[in-house]
Amino acid sequence: MSKERARRRAEREAARERAALRNEERQARAARRRAVAARLTPRPVRFARQGGLRARRRRAQNAVVALAFALVQVMVWLVWASLAVSFGVLVLSLLLVPVVMTLAFDRRI
Repeated sequence: MSKERARRRAEREAARERAALRNEERQARAARRRAVAARLTPRPVRFARQGGLRARRRRAQNAVVALAFALVQVMVWLVWASLAVSFGVLVLSLLLVPVVMTLAFDRRI
């Protein structure tokens, strides 16, 4: 009887060792796969807001131009009820914004 128990215990231990070995191999493969995936996927880029004087000035200028653009669009929409006039002023404004930015704020390339 004790020989049978010893044999069964040895079988259980051998099965446990095989299972542990398979588990280690599977974990090693998963770790290698994660390492390759980490090398291949791009890291997210953090955008830090610039805080210098020129950056603050540029943000303020952009805000002024955006506010003026919106104000012109609202005024045209209120004064003229025509959809064609509103669309024409929108297109003209979109074309003239870069010109105004260049002339008013000296933004030459």
